[in-house]
Amino acid sequence: MDWHAWITLGTIALIVAALVRRVAGPDLILLGGLAGLTTLGVVSPADAVAGFGNEGLVTVAALFVVVAGLTQTGAMTMLVQPALGRSRSVASAQARLMLPAAGLSAFLNNTPIVAMLMPVVSDWCKKTGINPSKLFIPLSYAAILGGTCTLIGTSTNLVVNGLLLAQPGQRGITMFEIAWVGLPLTLLGLVYMLLVGRRLLPDRAGAFGVNADPRQYTVEMIVPPASLLAGQSIEQAGLRHLPGLYLVEIDRAGEVLPAVAPEARLHEGDRLVFAGIVESVVDLRKMRGLEPATDQLFKLSAPANQRCLIEAVVSPSCPIVGKTIREGRFRSNYNAAVIAVARHGERLKQKIGDIALQPGDTLLLETSPSFADQQRNSRDFYLVSRVENSTPPRFERAWVALVILAAMVTVVTAGLLTMLQAALAAAVLMILTRCCTGAEARRAIDWPVLLVIGAAFGIAEAMHASGAAHATASTVIGLVGDNPLLVLIAVYIMTSIFTEMITNNAAAVLIFPIAYAAAGAVGAPFMPFAIAIMIAASAAFATPIGYQTNLMVYGPGGYRYTDYLRVGLPLNVAGLLVTVLVAPRVWGL
Repeated sequence: MDWHAWITLGTIALIVAALVRRVAGPDLILLGGLAGLTTLGVVSPADAVAGFGNEGLVTVAALFVVVAGLTQTGAMTMLVQPALGRSRSVASAQARLMLPAAGLSAFLNNTPIVAMLMPVVSDWCKKTGINPSKLFIPLSYAAILGGTCTLIGTSTNLVVNGLLLAQPGQRGITMFEIAWVGLPLTLLGLVYMLLVGRRLLPDRAGAFGVNADPRQYTVEMIVPPASLLAGQSIEQAGLRHLPGLYLVEIDRAGEVLPAVAPEARLHEGDRLVFAGIVESVVDLRKMRGLEPATDQLFKLSAPANQRCLIEAVVSPSCPIVGKTIREGRFRSNYNAAVIAVARHGERLKQKIGDIALQPGDTLLLETSPSFADQQRNSRDFYLVSRVENSTPPRFERAWVALVILAAMVTVVTAGLLTMLQAALAAAVLMILTRCCTGAEARRAIDWPVLLVIGAAFGIAEAMHASGAAHATASTVIGLVGDNPLLVLIAVYIMTSIFTEMITNNAAAVLIFPIAYAAAGAVGAPFMPFAIAIMIAASAAFATPIGYQTNLMVYGPGGYRYTDYLRVGLPLNVAGLLVTVLVAPRVWGL
């Protein structure tokens, strides 16, 4: 090896050490390593940045926008909520959670799937009394497993496919080609978790708890005409045992029904009075089939998809103190609708419009985000703060988003468009059909992930150009021999170890040139090695830092490092065995 190769290997060693020690974000560490290699002349500036235009990276970026459209319309919630049901046993809860999580993750990036389901699981735990530690690892593992079944299930698959397309004479993989390995692994993993893994999970409370919030809001919701909740019982509608919120009464055509029984049926036009904390009111506002009872929302100037919830504390100098919300013309004066009112923990019995405001009342308002800036220094309110993630979903566009997703998968499967073309078209359609706005699309793109992928491409090119990849491949062959199957196993294990220590995308890109050189050295076709890298870089179950979803559930589940090792290591071994048994037979070795 010449000095370029030694510099490259030394830089990679420093990158791995920095990632393991978490000295900075992965994007900064890899960009720093790439900058060093470029400055020292190991890789040219053009080759260093070429990865940022790679087909796989651009596809990942486009799919972030597709997921934003599905999230903002509530389409994913529509698909998941019926499957979850109201299970009471741990085994049933795990099955109801893991099956839809794995299914959705096959067609959407698994990270937003887990992010969307985490609050649902947290609420579920509060309702059922099941400890979060019994559900959060199964959620993460199911999402990881589902992502191994299709080309678009995880960004790693798209990244490796992009690397494949960049190699002369190599073809990319089709939409469901990886399912030869991913589907058996997913089925095996789900069975393992439901029969064995669930017994290895700890039984401890997570970081989430039901906090006693002194602000007990009173909020009215109405069952609108043609609501899907009309005719359902309180239990069936999921309005019983709501965490931090309870149904006080129902106003039905002027008749008040207190102490509502779980089997009571909802009717169109019912006004439901709830009392609870702000987080629960936000969740209630996002529930399909219910709308705020106030008619003032229809008179607001900002469209629904551009509004959010804001808390404001009434000051003594507010001009409508002593007047009811209706008499004070609150909506006309402030271009904001009062959704709920909190007063010293009391339950206010009047309808929202009939509440006479007092100093110190906390109002939950639906309005445009600019309200917070306009009123922050106003004498009318003591404190004004925006409630995060409170924009109501566009449920009326949910089916549009689902049709766009189905069309994207169909045209790619049929070979009519490449994955990049279909993803870009779907992303544009999500914005044009107003499933998400341009601003929401920009916010949905995980720029640090794209920077990690782009920088890793540049480092991989440095490994290839400097000869470091060939030298490492020769070392591997020297250790295991020139048997292609043993080399395949070595590549899988190397990728798995790197993934558990650093990040999945970085591990895949760094191992790729080594595997490519090793396959060429032993005269083996490269496709089984590419599949092995995809599976090994995704099937990371043994540490919380091996995969982003594992880290996301680490705190909320109240886990320790050893929990992942105990439950996840058998799944890592299962991934190796399934890949080694299936890949050589399907793609030849």
